[in-house]
Amino acid sequence: MARSTSGESVLERVVRILEAFTPETPALQISEVARRAGLPVATASRLIADLVAQGLLARDADRRVRVGTRLWELGSRASPTLSLRETAMPVMEELQQAVGHHTQLGILDGDEVLFVERLSAERAVINYTRIAMRLPLHASSSGLVLLAYGSAVLQERVIAAARHRYTPTTVVEPGPLRALLADVRRQGFAFCPGYIHPDATGIAVPVRGAGRQLVAAVSVIVPNDDRARGHLPALTAASRRIGRRLDDRPIE
Repeated sequence: MARSTSGESVLERVVRILEAFTPETPALQISEVARRAGLPVATASRLIADLVAQGLLARDADRRVRVGTRLWELGSRASPTLSLRETAMPVMEELQQAVGHHTQLGILDGDEVLFVERLSAERAVINYTRIAMRLPLHASSSGLVLLAYGSAVLQERVIAAARHRYTPTTVVEPGPLRALLADVRRQGFAFCPGYIHPDATGIAVPVRGAGRQLVAAVSVIVPNDDRARGHLPALTAASRRIGRRLDDRPIE
């Protein structure tokens, strides 16, 4: 594969270009893409033209660039989470009807939780997460569940790096964070009032597949009030149902 004078491959530069787009900034000028990707404008422009020609990027009427539908098509076709999402969806839909706010499915990806599915409702409480969005493990209910049942190496690495505090309630200090993870393992759930936003409470439980292996975390985001904990029984039951369905349909 061709490499630049810096030793970086074309593929590596293309990946940086694609990573410049976020849910908050889905369309960018070429100069901004170049800046975010750390590339000369001429190099970014040439690579973007190639990506547009292949349908992986698209140009708006004002010449801004956005992710193309072909990239979405290819990603959906190859997604390793597709079977998990399809298996969990009927249960999540029923849970969503009961909760009336947000229901989410997250998996461990590196040192972050990656949300692979989310269902919402009109006038639901504020929720920052979207499908394909990531959050630090220490800050969200799903992340804390995945971290609590993760390896000791992962836990110590995340504890050492936990710095981002979304609200005054977000736990970032090593001692309290270790204690919180122990509580999650003891109770079997993470209860996070106001960790991401003061108005919202995240509650998450583990989803286990064949052999009790942890495969995901299912969570609800509900108003931060005295009724939040009342959603835990429905959430726990949904997790068990998803687990039973996974036993019948192994994830590929």
